[in-house]
Amino acid sequence: MNYGYQGSMRTRPGHRDDVVAILLEGTDGLRAAGCQLYAVGVSDTDDDVIWISEIWESKEHHDASLELPETKAAIAAAMPMLTGEFSGQEVRLVGGLGVPLTGAGERP
Repeated sequence: MNYGYQGSMRTRPGHRDDVVAILLEGTDGLRAAGCQLYAVGVSDTDDDVIWISEIWESKEHHDASLELPETKAAIAAAMPMLTGEFSGQEVRLVGGLGVPLTGAGERP
């Protein structure tokens, strides 16, 4: 079953674009790790907030991706620019435009 995660992070003032660049440069290995969607967005009303939406083949794939050397390096590079304010929500995907679902006949 697909696994979805939506979250936000707050950057220290003036560092949003630096963190966005780090998040976007580390996407090459995500597909091979089981990521089906990785979208990074910014707020038009708060210059220090980044939003991330992810779809993974499974929660296990997501969790395993956090152990990849490139993921650990990206986290280490970004952490000094973050305030420590994070939000996150795991979701069970039930459908939508462009949402790849695994498992025939899955229903909400």
